[in-house]
Parts: sequence; C-alpha cells; structure tokens
Amino acid sequence: MTNTLKDKVTELFSHHKIGTLATIRDNKPYSRFMMFNHDDLTLYTATNEHAHKAEDIAQNPNVHILLGYDRDSTHEHYVEIEAEASVEESAELKKKFWSEELKHWIASPEDPEYLLLKLNPVTILYYEKPGKEPQELTL
Repeated sequence: MTNTLKDKVTELFSHHKIGTLATIRDNKPYSRFMMFNHDDLTLYTATNEHAHKAEDIAQNPNVHILLGYDRDSTHEHYVEIEAEASVEESAELKKKFWSEELKHWIASPEDPEYLLLKLNPVTILYYEKPGKEPQELTL
C-alpha cells in the first residue's frame, strides 16, 4: 500500500514530538524548542500564559515549525510548517495534551496559567531526506 503525502506527514507527527516553534517579536523571528502533539494535521503545544511566545502570538499569529529529522536514527524526513496560532480554550483538549513532562512549566491540566496553542497549518513542506526537494502538502 502506498502512503499518501498526508499519511507520511501524520506519521512523522506521531514519531517526532520535539521541534522548533518560531514566532515574530519586534519584526524578528524568535525560535525555541517545543513539545508537539497532533490531531490529524493540526498541531498543539503547551505553554505558560506568561511566556514570551504567548505575547508574540497575540501580536502576530503567524508561526513557523520545524519537526522531524533525527540523525541518530533512520528517520531523515522532516517538515517545515507555516501555521496560524491561536489559544485553544477546550478543557478536554488541554487535559488530552497535558503530560507529566510539562510539570516544569505547568502544574496540571487545570493550572490557570496553562495555555494550549493550536497551530493550524497553512503550508506544509515535507522533506523525505536532507538535500532533496520538498513535497508541498496542499491544505
């Protein structure tokens, strides 16, 4: 069975949870490592409401995400994603995407400072291997 490009991207999302999220601050990009979860092609990442990224997104919701590529394994694929970020208010989704790994920043899924960012892709470029031309997933 041949995997579609969408299948390849969602499989990558399932296996690669840490990537970079770039926001815009004072008209300049600012990147940081984040932990990502997904529901189909929509990504979610947790943050504290006092973090700079929350301020950045309030000013400009356009973000860029790099996810994938693990040189210590056979996974060379990665994605570059242009997305629009928003705050997800659903208590159910906040609970679903909270994990013990977040305890350094967020005490619990009920923590009033917990913000769940919803990242809706605008463009996804899928790279099978470094140096190879990307395939664009049309959304």
